[in-house]
Amino acid sequence: MRTRAPLDALTVETLLAAAVAAPSIHNTQPWHFRLDSGSQVLEIHAAPERTLPLTDPTHRAQYLSVGAAVFNLRVAAVHQGRRPEVRLLPDPRRPGLLAAVRLADPLGTDDRLADHGLYEAIARRHTSRRPFTGRPVPEPVMAEMTAAAYAAGARLHVPDIPGTRQLLRLTAAAEARNGAHPERVAETLAWITAPGSQTPYGVPLTALGPPDAGKRMPIRDFTGPVPGLRRPALWFERHVQVALLWTPQDRREDWLRAGQALQYVLLTATARGLRTSLLHQAMEWPDLRDASAVPRHKRCRSHMVIRFGYGPDGTDTPRQPAQVRTTR
Repeated sequence: MRTRAPLDALTVETLLAAAVAAPSIHNTQPWHFRLDSGSQVLEIHAAPERTLPLTDPTHRAQYLSVGAAVFNLRVAAVHQGRRPEVRLLPDPRRPGLLAAVRLADPLGTDDRLADHGLYEAIARRHTSRRPFTGRPVPEPVMAEMTAAAYAAGARLHVPDIPGTRQLLRLTAAAEARNGAHPERVAETLAWITAPGSQTPYGVPLTALGPPDAGKRMPIRDFTGPVPGLRRPALWFERHVQVALLWTPQDRREDWLRAGQALQYVLLTATARGLRTSLLHQAMEWPDLRDASAVPRHKRCRSHMVIRFGYGPDGTDTPRQPAQVRTTR
């Protein structure tokens, strides 16, 4: 199939700037990029030096992060008028190669990523760890978010009030376990960056959220035994709105699809004026992850609890400008 003229430097820079804007656990940005200039294929590789051995021993969260970056790259490619052809885990001889995106021409007229404000939402999406208003999200917006997850190969379950309380209880239980595990506390604290820090990785102190004065919202405590870094408690929304992202299977390629679905949901929410934050704690403990599954789906494999609603913008977090290696 015919491809366009070789990618120019500005196009590559635009594509990668969108890719690295994806969310990643603790803002580890666990990806590397390589461009085959002849085939116009962008490869996305895992970055083994930016992993979380205790929090993410199977690398599932890393795959979610890379999947989100792949989705951003797809949206940016469509915005550039190119058709992204994605292959997940394309070469079993290269386990670190997680995805390959070939940029073809022309763009299909029915590409669903070409509208809905997704590209503009990439720059606006930031995790908001502050209280939301509690204003209910309209059903049509919820339907869009659910459809986005399904289109990317995952499912989005919006629980009822008892189901929401159960997910929050499991998250709180995981947060308590994390806090009682000194090595995990140290691992998390190592990814906090102080004001003025020059590192492009990790979560800035300014992006941390306050604890919930009502103790209903289990926001992750990044500061651990350093209470001087902790923000004063605030009252969070009484009626929390969350959704569970899941897939029917739990293979590596399912993790990458779930990451794409996660980003599709987050960008859809952002384009509709919502704020979001991610509650991953229960996913970090196998028994609590299993307990979070949707009861009526026996093959439910949970990946993320997404909190959403109306409220303040999230704080921007730094990104390492993507440096792409070019091969011929």
